[in-house]
Amino acid sequence: MEFRHMSVLLKETVDGVFSKPDGVYADLTTGGGGHSLELAKRLSGGRLICFDQDGEAIEAAGERLSGYPVTLVKRNFSELKSALSELGVSSVDGIMADLGVSSHQLDDAARGFSFHSDAPLDMRMSGEGQTARDIVNEYSEEELRRILYEFGEEKFAPRIAKGIVTARLTAPIETTGELAQIIKDSVPAAYRREKNPCRKSFQAIRIEVNGELDALDKAICDGFELLKTGGKMAVITFHSLEDRIVKNRFKEFCTGCICPPEFPVCVCGRTPRGEQVTKKPVVPSEEEISENPRSRSAKLRVIRKIK
Repeated sequence: MEFRHMSVLLKETVDGVFSKPDGVYADLTTGGGGHSLELAKRLSGGRLICFDQDGEAIEAAGERLSGYPVTLVKRNFSELKSALSELGVSSVDGIMADLGVSSHQLDDAARGFSFHSDAPLDMRMSGEGQTARDIVNEYSEEELRRILYEFGEEKFAPRIAKGIVTARLTAPIETTGELAQIIKDSVPAAYRREKNPCRKSFQAIRIEVNGELDALDKAICDGFELLKTGGKMAVITFHSLEDRIVKNRFKEFCTGCICPPEFPVCVCGRTPRGEQVTKKPVVPSEEEISENPRSRSAKLRVIRKIK
């Protein structure tokens, strides 16, 4: 299956991170290579290092970016610092990340990400480690309830967790279709009519499978440390959990004195290390949403390192 992914906020992201044609840049989520290609076209004497833990994405990006000054790295972006060190890179001029699940991953039923088709429960972006099947069949009811609450913000988490545990007593849950039906059967009929009740639960399980939030937090912190003074980081998020991490970390980087307000003078000596380039998140235009409905929830935040 051809690796396909429509790049969200393409120009806004690359404009936000690009500063000079001879700079060194990193794309933490290369996917189909859309953002990477747009940035690579602007390079003259520069270098772009492209990360993705999905082997199919790396293969597709290699073909699309052939002929450009690009280095492909099949690693999770949480390994950014060590991977760049191995390449002899100690600092970069810009970092970008598009945190959305690619259209290819969603549309390829065999990957097990989608609740719209019946396929083996997988959801691994890297193709390695525990699968969604492992989680659904091996986690306790309490553990399932926790991840559905925390990673899916699912208000019916207790009912869904109980439904999963009850169903697997008869036989292991093997496919996305089986899981989707269990979720539908576990929530009130009115909730089923209002929206597809599977979206939040599938999101939660996918985040748990891939350790997405811990990896993101580490990548943001390490990435900011690696930025040169004046360098910028641009991150696109697609749900509130991701956006909260990015928003709070960016705010932390831009915060100066943290002394109690009753102190007459600053004694902590802390000064801002960054400044927000986007005071509010940039969102897709109505035209982009019309062309790519999956972009609807996207938010782009950009920060510049000043110290």
